[in-house]
Amino acid sequence: MALKTSPLHPLFGVEVHGSDLRGMTEDRFADLRALFEQHSALLFRNQKLDDADHIQLAECFGPIEDRNADSRNAGDPFRVPEVSNILSDGRTSDEMDLHTLNLKANMLWHSDSTFLPVPALTNILIARVVTETGGQTELASTRAAWSDMPETLKSRIRDRGFWHRYAHSRARISPELAKLDMFQKWPDQLWRAVWTNPVTGQEALYIASHAFAVEGMDESEGTALIDQLMSFVTQRRYVFSHTWNVGDVLIWDQRAVLHRATPWNYDEPRKLTSICTSATRADGLNAMRMGIQHT
Repeated sequence: MALKTSPLHPLFGVEVHGSDLRGMTEDRFADLRALFEQHSALLFRNQKLDDADHIQLAECFGPIEDRNADSRNAGDPFRVPEVSNILSDGRTSDEMDLHTLNLKANMLWHSDSTFLPVPALTNILIARVVTETGGQTELASTRAAWSDMPETLKSRIRDRGFWHRYAHSRARISPELAKLDMFQKWPDQLWRAVWTNPVTGQEALYIASHAFAVEGMDESEGTALIDQLMSFVTQRRYVFSHTWNVGDVLIWDQRAVLHRATPWNYDEPRKLTSICTSATRADGLNAMRMGIQHT
């Protein structure tokens, strides 16, 4: 039976109705994955997923990304990452704490993990604690925007790549934040600027707040081009804004969608759980590698 859907946005994304994401089977996932490839973003409401269910669903998409594997003791289990201002003692972090500043960095338009040796295919984000106002998650379709982009602008970047660095996005919020070891762990990464979906053949601009240079351009020209491209693909006509309810699950294609959080009253607790899965050869990863060292 085909999944029942309704559009999230005129250009991309669907809400999937009447589907329980627990206990995902191979047959059920094939239908879900087909929607993912076609629409780039999927919303499921009123889900009851615990952390084990979250992990099981993520594993259907591919290898689970684990940025803390190098800091865990042998035998310690993977813990589902939280995107939250709730501290271990139950208080909320102050607005200017480094912890909160890192959350504010997530308010820059980005695709997750472009700074890693293997970037992310998808993020599966689940609402656990929501705010009364603010705190939306916004998605922007770089597939739809690339399709509309004038050829004069496309031609400037089509055969080039972006250099990505985790600390770059954090430095835009706080130089002190960018100096933390967690943002210095990986060398700069170069990815082609256009990701072609191997299933649909559709192209999307692959850009992020972590992009700091354009391969083959001087710094000022590259920065100006990054800003111009980012402004184009995040125009309101390409953006969907989601207001969270507890139990909502939002899944999107990091190859073709940017995302960002929006501000809220930081005295209010907010918690989402997030699992990224890593892109593989089947997702078009190998075609994105350029094999050039940054100097």
